[in-house]
Amino acid sequence: MKILVAYVGGLDVDNAVLEVAKKHAKAFNAGLYIACSMERVSEKERMDLDKVEKQLAYVKETMDAEGIDCETHILVRGLTPGEDIVEFAADKKVDEIIIGIEKKSKVGKLLFGSNAQYIILQSACPVVSVK
Repeated sequence: MKILVAYVGGLDVDNAVLEVAKKHAKAFNAGLYIACSMERVSEKERMDLDKVEKQLAYVKETMDAEGIDCETHILVRGLTPGEDIVEFAADKKVDEIIIGIEKKSKVGKLLFGSNAQYIILQSACPVVSVK
C-alpha cells in the first residue's frame, strides 16, 4: 500500500497529519510519499522552499527512525497545489491521500479550502482529512 501525505509546512495541523500518516503506515505496512506543492518559486519564495526542504528532511529522518519507508518530494510544476497532489497521486498510484484542514471563515469552513476541496472531489483514491 502507498500513502500520499499532502504536506504544507507551517500549518498547525501538519503534525496531526503526520501522526495519522505514521499510524496508517504502520497499520497497513505502507510506504509514505510526503509531498509539498508550490506553484512557482520566485526569489522571495526561495526562503520558503529552503525551509520546506529542511522540514521534509527532518520528517524523513523521523519516519526512517520509526522503520517507515518514506520518500519526500517538493512539487514545483506550475499547477495549483490541489491539482499537483491529485496528479502526483495518480502518477504514483497511491492508495490513500492524507490532507490537513484548518478552520477558516464561515465560507472557508463550508468549502474546507479550495485545494483540500479539489483533492477530496477529484482524487481517484480515498482521502483522509485531518483537523
